[in-house]
Amino acid sequence: MDVKCTRCGQTRAGLERSPYPGAIGARALAEICAECWGEWLRQQTMLINHYGLDLMDPQARKFLLGNMEAFLFKSGKEEQVDTSKQGTITW
Repeated sequence: MDVKCTRCGQTRAGLERSPYPGAIGARALAEICAECWGEWLRQQTMLINHYGLDLMDPQARKFLLGNMEAFLFKSGKEEQVDTSKQGTITW
């Protein structure tokens, strides 16, 4: 099924099923194309790794949820990951 994607503005193949529980998952299913969802998954992975998020922590999940809404629906403030320093940090 094709959707008019809220994020990219193009009509593309949508998701096969709700990617997240609740209302936000239903909204993503109705409004987000599969390509933009894939971009979110890559962004989410960068955020988890960059901040060392523990997904068992409710605050970490809330942080990711807020970033997901900002990334997909352009609402709120999206966290930016500084990738310019990738590989330059020494312990």
